[in-house]
Amino acid sequence: MDESALRQGLLAAGYVVDPALLTTLWLAQQLQRPVLLEGDAGVGKTSVAGAWSRALQRRLVRLQCYEGLDLQQAVYEWNYARQLLQIRVGQDQAQDLFARDNLLERPLLTALTSDTPCVLLIDEIDRADEAFEAYLLEALAEFQITIPEWGTVRALHPPRVVLTSNATRELSDALRRRCLYHVLEFPSREREIAIVRLQLPGVELALIDAAVGCVQRLRKEDLRKTPGIAETLDWVRALHRLDVQLPLTDPQFILRTLTCLLKTREDFFQFDAERVRRWLEGSPHFS
Repeated sequence: MDESALRQGLLAAGYVVDPALLTTLWLAQQLQRPVLLEGDAGVGKTSVAGAWSRALQRRLVRLQCYEGLDLQQAVYEWNYARQLLQIRVGQDQAQDLFARDNLLERPLLTALTSDTPCVLLIDEIDRADEAFEAYLLEALAEFQITIPEWGTVRALHPPRVVLTSNATRELSDALRRRCLYHVLEFPSREREIAIVRLQLPGVELALIDAAVGCVQRLRKEDLRKTPGIAETLDWVRALHRLDVQLPLTDPQFILRTLTCLLKTREDFFQFDAERVRRWLEGSPHFS
């Protein structure tokens, strides 16, 4: 699949890709390297993996990282209840206790043992600790995992791998060197309009243009949680369902829809009717 075919595949999957990210994904395919996507929450990092899997017609396997994540949640664990039952009924030979039926696969092992090629999404790797990051680096280096009771399990089909990070902590140099790196930022106005049009084809262009312009201005404000692309889509859907009239000039009406854009108490209570009016009018410093 060349870059042009990949672009069309991503577009068909509902993702408007910029040229730099397109090249990164294509090179990842050619070099069989993981992709590390870093950027603020809401810029669409997770969506890249989903669209890539659909464009390649591959299954998506997702590992959500969090503080305290260990191998039992990420890789595999034994079904101890089943093993205990086998012991009680006298089936306690080692080969029975550690048979495949007693193995509970977690996302990493699932991706490596998949009968068909897949895309592995390791979401928010920065939330996991350094010890897990080191283990992951070793697993991805050769696409293999060691299970003491069995030995080494090698990938039948090396997965395409996407790691995402919100940069809440610094990742190791070793992990960064192992990956192709791309910074994902909030889209330009033109690209965000294209994204919304693709996702919401039934909404008139004038409403999309007005709403996206407002969100772009809002992102420049000092907010605790900057609205992402998903929030833009929610707000456009809400305005469309409410059959809002253009231009957007009714502060009281729009104020009631900010539940789609603002997600914290601090941000929500910054806005009153007057501030919303200046925001809708596009005042340079509406705050």
